[in-house]
Amino acid sequence: MPTRRDYRRIIILLVLLFTILPVVADGPPAITPIRNVRDILDTRTNTFVMHPTYTDFSVCYGNTCRFIAALSLDQEEWNRIRAVFRAVAASPAEEREQIRAAVAELEKIIGDKTGSAADRGENFDGLGLQGQMDCVDEATNTTVYLTIMQMDNLLRWHTVEARTSRGIGSMQVPHFTAVIRDQNDDMRYAVDSWFLDNGEPPFIVPLPVWEKGWRPQAGDSIAAAKNK
Repeated sequence: MPTRRDYRRIIILLVLLFTILPVVADGPPAITPIRNVRDILDTRTNTFVMHPTYTDFSVCYGNTCRFIAALSLDQEEWNRIRAVFRAVAASPAEEREQIRAAVAELEKIIGDKTGSAADRGENFDGLGLQGQMDCVDEATNTTVYLTIMQMDNLLRWHTVEARTSRGIGSMQVPHFTAVIRDQNDDMRYAVDSWFLDNGEPPFIVPLPVWEKGWRPQAGDSIAAAKNK
């Protein structure tokens, strides 16, 4: 027959269950790399942290996550990212500027750790360079960076969503991007770092515009393109 202690334990477990579940459900989605078959079969490089924090996360490079690096940031490095958000954003648009700056800073930090600091925008300019990344690498890594920011409660106006793609089934060249959602008006935005060299602030573009094939035009400035 259950004792009072047993009932107390059941109550505690129920409280924990209903406290933790919403956090899991509302948190960023799990991140999994998209890889070529030959790399999926290579168990030596197949481990990827699906729920990253700044002390334990993975990034990929070498085109379609050929290589996976397990990394962590020390307190001094992560404080460089927290400093970007020190002034509380007064609007979603202001926070998107902070996100751009934080992603750029993380690319610089990570580039020095993985050898991807020389990554060039798009694919062809950096063809054959060590650490060069395609859009799958970029979208995956940017999603990791955004997730780490959300997990550290740095994002007040946005939440992170799963990486998405365009072109598959719509007669476009396939292309991937990270995604955030504006909690104020529910608008989803592409956070696309693939068009730029490592360490440059990514473009942030309304996702419906991006899905129609958006790309920066000749003469576009990063600032002018971010909210088209």
